[in-house]
Amino acid sequence: MGRTSDAKERLMAATLDLIWEESYGAVTIDDICKRAGVKKGSFYYFFPGKAELAVAALEDMWQNKWKPFLDKHLSPAQEPYARIRGYLEAAVTMHKQLAEQHGKVLGCPLCSVGNEVCGFEQTVIDTIRDLFVRKRRYYESAIRDALASGVIEPCDPAEKATALFALINGLVSQARIMNDVKLLDYIPPLGMEMLKFRAPVPA
Repeated sequence: MGRTSDAKERLMAATLDLIWEESYGAVTIDDICKRAGVKKGSFYYFFPGKAELAVAALEDMWQNKWKPFLDKHLSPAQEPYARIRGYLEAAVTMHKQLAEQHGKVLGCPLCSVGNEVCGFEQTVIDTIRDLFVRKRRYYESAIRDALASGVIEPCDPAEKATALFALINGLVSQARIMNDVKLLDYIPPLGMEMLKFRAPVPA
């Protein structure tokens, strides 16, 4: 089975890397095992198939990467304007760093895989939908705090969170398709404009 202590983790990491770099359909179990340095028999020891591994990999990504990132940059300890602006800028920086590391814009793995498997890999798409909901809740919480602080115009926080989510994912997807990181630079200003933050009162 190889290094059993971390074989499962290496399979999940390899799966996420491969489907993010390429596509869900193009990646085979053999590809995953080769990238992870794990024998095929070990794959089936942990997972019945690729879909189950993809679900585990996406959940692991959420718990160990995305949730800590969101907790850090959308922490209620920061005032709403700085919190939201800082998060948008940090997200752009993250995507640019990934593009530099991989030599191309990777986009959002949830959007890429979700668009590809919608309609035929129900367990995978159910997981992606759930992760979308979790992420939007962070946006909604920050927007509710901004609304309560009186720094944005009256709105429905859930609707604004959905719109912000769509704006970010739309530009990230365009950046991947065009392989153009410059498109990511629109995210912070357009996001803040869409939320309609009130002009700061002069000191």
